[in-house]
Amino acid sequence: MANHPSAEKRNRQRLERTVRNKSITSSVRTAVKKARLAIETGDAAVATVAVKTASVALAKASSKGVVPDKTASRVTSRIQSQLHKLSSQG
Repeated sequence: MANHPSAEKRNRQRLERTVRNKSITSSVRTAVKKARLAIETGDAAVATVAVKTASVALAKASSKGVVPDKTASRVTSRIQSQLHKLSSQG
């Protein structure tokens, strides 16, 4: 339990950040899941749009500090390479 006004304020800020970060993380995970599913189905046009959306979501989350930079870069790279494999097949 916070006993000082500054500690109480930090606790309030922590709670606000947690809610905001959870929302952003959830939307990023959903976008990445949709991109992977679109790649799996094999439709290159749909997959391209989904991968672009996921890449933007990851970049935004990374710039806000919600997702570590290297994690965002790694996930983006992997879905981009999967999309490239899909595009070069057909």
